[in-house]
Amino acid sequence: MKQHISFPRVAGTASRQAHADLPPGTFEREIGRDGFFGPATQMHHAHPPTGWISWEGPLRPRAFDLNQTGTDVGQASPFDAPVILANAATRIRFWKAPRAMDHLARNADGDELVFIHRGRAHLYCDYGHLAVKAGDYVVLPRSTMWRIDCAEPVEALLIEATNASYGLPDKGMLGAHAIFDPAMLDLPELDEAFQAQKSERETRVVVKRLGQLSTVTYPYNPLDAVGWHGNLAPVRINVADIRPISSHRYHVPPSAHTTFVAPRFVVCTFVPRPFETDPGALKVPFFHNNDDFDEVIFYHDGDFFSRDNIKPGMLTFHPCGFTHGPHPKALTKAFKQEKPGTDEYAVMIDARDPLEPADFAPGVELVSYHQSWNVTPPKGAE
Repeated sequence: MKQHISFPRVAGTASRQAHADLPPGTFEREIGRDGFFGPATQMHHAHPPTGWISWEGPLRPRAFDLNQTGTDVGQASPFDAPVILANAATRIRFWKAPRAMDHLARNADGDELVFIHRGRAHLYCDYGHLAVKAGDYVVLPRSTMWRIDCAEPVEALLIEATNASYGLPDKGMLGAHAIFDPAMLDLPELDEAFQAQKSERETRVVVKRLGQLSTVTYPYNPLDAVGWHGNLAPVRINVADIRPISSHRYHVPPSAHTTFVAPRFVVCTFVPRPFETDPGALKVPFFHNNDDFDEVIFYHDGDFFSRDNIKPGMLTFHPCGFTHGPHPKALTKAFKQEKPGTDEYAVMIDARDPLEPADFAPGVELVSYHQSWNVTPPKGAE
């Protein structure tokens, strides 16, 4: 097992406590390894670490307006959803489903995490029926057969754990019931709605394996279970049921908000929480180099206090290799907030391996996003 080289030191003018009591006139930047779990150093700078004036080359922060993806008629299948970002461990897609699916889907490449951004639907799968709504996470184990019947058009972020499965984070000294009690996880039921969907009608099952689609046709609906027992099944939890970790004296890192874990990435959820009240504590995310992970945030709802000109349905991508942190307007409230707490819901994916963005239609990417940290961003940076 690797042991990190560790030699805590203090040089020059620095605070003793990270993210609090910064020397006057300085800006803190954390250089960290292993996604906030490994060794880290807090640098103190005379200028904001995001104060660049130009940027050249392929590496840059990027933002996408996923409201502009898809077509007016939507996508009939989750496998029609366009890929936004991908690597060998995950594929992040955005799905616009306007109506009931006319087939069953089966992802044989890995577990599928479905985050419902907008709409309501009934989800039918091998295990039964679940009613789903905006703010729901649904974990679908690999090769689960499923479909949705939309009560309202659905928009969903799909996060595939390629060749892997999802689990819950180790909550350590917080205990198993912190953030959310596993008893809050809902399972499908073999209820009246499930019984009513059974039929002898010919049914197609579209299977994705190695990124390729195959179709298996049955002379009946194969969602015909009469019972089951075991400890493998889809689970659902809503963002309203997540109780975030917070501290009135210390700005906790994003990793404290981890909701699901896969072998090469984690999924975190930002939900409303009180702002820090200690006068010396940072009240916005600290500037940081997350030098082992690519960071993705999907903005679901609310007022995104650390970002300027970001609205629900947008997604930002901050690959490792540069410093990122609060936008200029947010930085003015680093130590004094006008409201008692945050009012935002967002999904964050931290990926251990580099993510590759897809090619997008014009208007989807905010091409000047990397300039949005400028005090006076150029026209079009919004």
